[in-house]
Amino acid sequence: MGCDRNCGLLTGAIIGGVLAVFGGVLIPVGDHLIGQAVKKEAVIVNGTAAYQNWLVPGSTVYREFWIFHVLNPFEVMEGGQPNLEQRGPYTYRVRYLAKENVTEGENGTISYMLPNAADFEPDLSVGTENDTMTVLNLAVVAVPSVYPSGFMQSLINTWVKSSNSAILQNRTVKEILWGYTDPFLNKIPFPGVNPVVGVFYPYNGTSDGPYTVYTGTEDITKTAIIESYKNKRTLSYWPGHCDMVNGTDGASFPPFVKRDQVLRFFSSDICRSIYGVYYGKQNVKGITLYRFTVPREAFASPTEVADNYCFCTDKEISENCTLAGVLDISACKAKRPVYISLPHFLHASESILRNVEGLSPNEKEHETYLDIEPVTGFTLRFAKRLQVNLLVRPSSRIDKNKLMARGISQNVEYVPSKSFHLDYINSDEEYAMVEAIPSHEAKVLEEDDL
Repeated sequence: MGCDRNCGLLTGAIIGGVLAVFGGVLIPVGDHLIGQAVKKEAVIVNGTAAYQNWLVPGSTVYREFWIFHVLNPFEVMEGGQPNLEQRGPYTYRVRYLAKENVTEGENGTISYMLPNAADFEPDLSVGTENDTMTVLNLAVVAVPSVYPSGFMQSLINTWVKSSNSAILQNRTVKEILWGYTDPFLNKIPFPGVNPVVGVFYPYNGTSDGPYTVYTGTEDITKTAIIESYKNKRTLSYWPGHCDMVNGTDGASFPPFVKRDQVLRFFSSDICRSIYGVYYGKQNVKGITLYRFTVPREAFASPTEVADNYCFCTDKEISENCTLAGVLDISACKAKRPVYISLPHFLHASESILRNVEGLSPNEKEHETYLDIEPVTGFTLRFAKRLQVNLLVRPSSRIDKNKLMARGISQNVEYVPSKSFHLDYINSDEEYAMVEAIPSHEAKVLEEDDL
């Protein structure tokens, strides 16, 4: 799951164009003119080096998924501890469509929609989309969280039984990721109930946004910073400052990055803003980057990091806000019990990790980092590694949940479901443009473990 084999190189029109200017014109005339050229070419305005690659990714972008397959389904359904095996990658080409509805706004901003599309890449995958896995049944697992009423659970139990659904099921990779018609949901006669369920459903044909970001024309220190998301500056998911949309989208930052900065960025995948702190320098082909990593404190419990108090949304589940390493994003997932963590519960509380077999957290393989070219602020390597988990609650009214609940510690259990990586891959020719200037690298990697 590390990125040694899978990481790709991204130069792109942005960094290639800007650094080609550096190499051809700016090195002889000094830092002042370099700074002026960066201010001219790094802003998000039609005609600059940054704009075209911002509008359409200049390189192929891949998203890699790993699925956690349950090896002992019968034991689990009888109350045993889940034993998991990670399988993957299953790779898709994504982010190849141009931004849509691009509109220049007031106060030096530009707005857009980010279209979603995913095409399977068999040559970069371990199998086919038709490979079958044994995984949790999201629809059945979600019932106690979505419908806490005992009466509703008793009613729903009749549909669960009549559909022959269970808390575990066999599904193909394609179904797990992109959706399938669930037999239990298909039984529910209520209007407005969509029987299609999947971790990323709906995805193809949808768009994320609108985003409004600063172009940098009026203030270079605001370049690429998000002014609003979905026409709001807050998310309506969290209390207090946790609800704010902070920083950029992670693809770039304002120019002239300093090592003592905290780089903030927003990810709609995890329904929150997060941050990176300086870790050290990286060198690729003679190009120097600043590596920023997401620290363990970002997922720490409020008892360790007081500022995280507003990410604790359920004191019972979080053991009075003492558990670390898992983030409840059910508020932005239609109340479904979806929790985000680092892969293999890296930096999570020991009590969470010991409830599941088959996981091996490793900081080198599972941390999230950004490698930044400090002059331009471009993110040239980005490994965003995350894991999606389902919270299993016991329910005396749902027959399929009763036996499994016997093996659940502290009345709940976080069960890993799947992970994904997002890789940007560029050609050696584009990379060569970056080598025109020492201490610059051109590579972008975004890995998401879900």
